[in-house]
Amino acid sequence: MNDVGEKEARVSAVKKLQEDLKLLRKKMESIKHKVLIMSGKGGVGKSVLAANLAAIFSKKGYEVGILDADIHGPSIPKILGAHGKRLQLGPLGRIFPVKSSAGVRIFSMDFLLEESQPVIWRGPMKAVAIRQFLLDIVWGSLDILLVDLPPGTGDEPLSIIQLLPDLDGTIIVTIPSVVSEMIVGKAVSFARELRIPIIGIIENMSGFICPKCGERINLFGEGGGERIAEKFSIPFLGRIPIDPRISSSSDKGKPFIEEYPNSEASKELFEIAEKIRKFLEKRS
Repeated sequence: MNDVGEKEARVSAVKKLQEDLKLLRKKMESIKHKVLIMSGKGGVGKSVLAANLAAIFSKKGYEVGILDADIHGPSIPKILGAHGKRLQLGPLGRIFPVKSSAGVRIFSMDFLLEESQPVIWRGPMKAVAIRQFLLDIVWGSLDILLVDLPPGTGDEPLSIIQLLPDLDGTIIVTIPSVVSEMIVGKAVSFARELRIPIIGIIENMSGFICPKCGERINLFGEGGGERIAEKFSIPFLGRIPIDPRISSSSDKGKPFIEEYPNSEASKELFEIAEKIRKFLEKRS
């Protein structure tokens, strides 16, 4: 391609992006609040928290959607009992999200893949796919859209933030360890550089309470979430203790907060959801 051809291609790409952003802004007018859930580190239980927070808001009568933006490792459908279902397609390539038994509307790459099928895409392909998904998904009217981002501060989080208009803020998830504290701090800086309001930080896997003796054992250290909150002057939303039943509930596709509503972890999740609700209420 000569210089003239390359220039015309760039102009055309910019024009297409501007048109898509205009369409996205129009589409998103029916969604009252848009919240990112992110972490600089993998393995902190972010998706489980996202799914259970979505279930809590749905239980409280809100219309809730959750966008599983982890293209390579989608897990939200499994956690919410929608794994194996397929998306409904409408006219003009429109896509209708799957509704879970908890009443949460879900979009995920999981619905487009066969069992054990990997997604082997480079960054530009993921960016284009995310843009197309956002344009084609028909969410309808929602009170809250939660976006479960993959770990890190790379292609997917950047694409989502650049494409979604009027984000209300982000929730950042960590575990108590110093290693997690160091890496998750980068996610805080990432959000600030992109001017995304930080709703607060959640410390997950925060100690294990022995069911026999009641002793609290800090398997991954302690205080990492609070130290990040203090260092960056952001709200500390709460800490979720380790409960083996969280894993078993997720494996069964049932929200933990529904199976064990009186557990310490569920009570803490409900309190965190209330803090998020109050933050969004002020944004309104």
